[in-house]
Amino acid sequence: MSTFTEVVYISQFDIQPNGCIGVRKSTDVLKDGVVISTTYWRTVLVPNDPQASTVLDEAYYSNLAQAAWTPEVVAAFQAAQEANRPAPTATPEPTPTPTQEPAAP
Repeated sequence: MSTFTEVVYISQFDIQPNGCIGVRKSTDVLKDGVVISTTYWRTVLVPNDPQASTVLDEAYYSNLAQAAWTPEVVAAFQAAQEANRPAPTATPEPTPTPTQEPAAP
């Protein structure tokens, strides 16, 4: 009888200059110790992302993220987000419709 196992691991971890971290997790399906299938899942974590503890479930990668997300990096990322946010647009006043005069008899 064959034995199937599933192994999930972080196969890519890229820290960008702006503090964002690209993560790829691989899931290998093994049959009797031989990989027969691999699938990938990707995400990008922003500085101080609340999902980081869930995504980076290995202490090694979690520590790397915390080291990369210095207060300066977080502040610069937040400032860049604010600078790139579109300015609120004012709602134009409705144009009054001209009134029609009654037709002459």
